[in-house]
Amino acid sequence: MTAVADPPAAAPVNRSGTRGFWGETWARFRRRKLAMIALIYVIFLTVVALCAPMIAGTKPVLCYYKGSYYSPCWGYFRPAWENVVFKRDRFRRTNYAESLKKGDPQSWAVWPLVYQDPYRRVTAGEQPDLPENPPNGGPPHAGSPFGSDQYGVDIFAQMVHASLTALLVGFVSMGIAGSIGITLGAAAGYLGGWVDMAISRLIEVVMCVPTLILILAMIAIVEKPTIWHIMAVIGVTGWTGIARLTRAEFLKIKQSDFVTAAEAMGAGRLRIMFRHILPNALAPVLVPITFGIASAILIESSLSFLGFGPQGNPSWGKLLTEAPSHMQMWWLIVFPGGAIFLAVLAYNLIGEGLQEATDPRLRGAGR
Repeated sequence: MTAVADPPAAAPVNRSGTRGFWGETWARFRRRKLAMIALIYVIFLTVVALCAPMIAGTKPVLCYYKGSYYSPCWGYFRPAWENVVFKRDRFRRTNYAESLKKGDPQSWAVWPLVYQDPYRRVTAGEQPDLPENPPNGGPPHAGSPFGSDQYGVDIFAQMVHASLTALLVGFVSMGIAGSIGITLGAAAGYLGGWVDMAISRLIEVVMCVPTLILILAMIAIVEKPTIWHIMAVIGVTGWTGIARLTRAEFLKIKQSDFVTAAEAMGAGRLRIMFRHILPNALAPVLVPITFGIASAILIESSLSFLGFGPQGNPSWGKLLTEAPSHMQMWWLIVFPGGAIFLAVLAYNLIGEGLQEATDPRLRGAGR
C-alpha cells in the first residue's frame, strides 16, 4: 500500500501588501522611536489640559452638599459651570472646605491631586498639614512641587492650567489655517486658470504680512484682547504654506487616471476635489500643520513673555515674564521654560516623523 504524502503546508500569506496608504504610513511612523515618544508626550499634555481642574486646584472635584452632588472644579474652565448654589450660599472661594462644613455639616468633598490654586496664594489652614505658600514666593517643597512665584501663587498649578492655553493656541489656530489653506490650495490646484492666479497673488500678499506685527496691531485696537483673538490672527496669517503645498499636490494628482474616471462618470468638481483628490493629498499637508502648531505655541509664549498676551489666563510665557527680575528664583525659569521647550520639540519631532513616513522616495527605497 502506497503512502499518500501530506499536502504541503500553505505558505503564510503576506498581508503587508494589503495595507492602504495610511496604514503603511502609520507602520513607518511607529518605527521612529523619537516621533512615537513625542506623540505620547503630546497625548499626555492633552490629557493634562483636559483634566487640569482635577490635577491642581482648590475647588472640589466632587462634593456632596445639601443632598446633591456637585463638581465645582469645572468652574476653572468657565465660571458658569460652577453651580449657582455656591454663589447663592455666599461661599468663600478661598476655602471651600470651611464653607461646605458651615453650610452643611454632613457634606464631604474629593479634592484635586495637588491642592494649589493657579490664581491665588494658598494660605495656612485651608487643608490639614498643608503649609501655606510664602507671600513672596518660595522654592519647591512637598505641598508645592514646582515652587511659587513672587506673589506666592503655585507654579505647578499655573503650568497645569496653562497647558490648556498651549493646546488651544496650537490646535485652534492651525485648525483655522488648515481649513483656509486646504480649501484655497485645492481650488487653485484643481480649477487652475484665473482662480489659480488670483489665489496665488493672495498668498503672496498674506506672506508679506508679519504675524507678530499684526497681533500687536490687533492688541492695540481691541479693547480687551483674549486668547481667541490671537488664535484667529495666527490662523488667518498662517495658512499660506499649507495652501501652496495643497496646490502642488492637487496639480500633481488631478492628472491621475482615477480622477479622469471620476470626471467621466459625471462626478461634480467639489466631490472630485474633496472626496477623491484630498484624501490622497492630505498626508504631506499634515506636516506643515504639525510644525505650525509648534510655531503657534512659540508665538503665544513670546507675546506673553513680552507682556502683550491676554490677561487673566495662565500661560507658560507669562510665567517667564518675571524671571529676569527674580533671577534667584530659578524655578521660574526652569519649569516653564522646560515645558515650552518640550512641547515645541515634541511637535517638531512629530512633523519630522510624518515627513519621513510620507516621503515617497523613502517608501520606494523600502525604508
